[in-house]
Amino acid sequence: MKDPILGPDAIEWRGVHYKTILSTADTGGAMSVTDSVSPPHEGPPRHVHHDADETFIVLSGDVEFYLDGETFLRGPGETAFVPRGKEHTYRVASDTPSRHLVILTPGGFEGFFAEMAAGKFRIPEDMPAIEESAARFHLTFTGPPLGVH
Repeated sequence: MKDPILGPDAIEWRGVHYKTILSTADTGGAMSVTDSVSPPHEGPPRHVHHDADETFIVLSGDVEFYLDGETFLRGPGETAFVPRGKEHTYRVASDTPSRHLVILTPGGFEGFFAEMAAGKFRIPEDMPAIEESAARFHLTFTGPPLGVH
């Protein structure tokens, strides 16, 4: 089901809807911007982007971030910056979905979301295939999502 906020061009993986609004091709590789809507109390496993900085701009909902052993909360109108090479994750902390922009510099990572959506991969059942794709996008998974021990 396509996201009513992001429209018919959005893709979905694990309940998160993604729409690339500025592609790597549009910027000559400099960056990509993805508009995403994540469900309440959900987030990805801890991970590291080895080749890109990641910036989150929270538009709605509250998001708990984990960065290099520390946690912090960001709400609408606030940002979180994750330098390349740093272990991180996030989890929607509110009872409502969070819409946030994800900016990666340099660009290229939006292809990972497309591969995951196309393959309908599940965590943890499909982790070998997910990790294979992640490696092509210079991503390593390092631990469970927030709230999972």
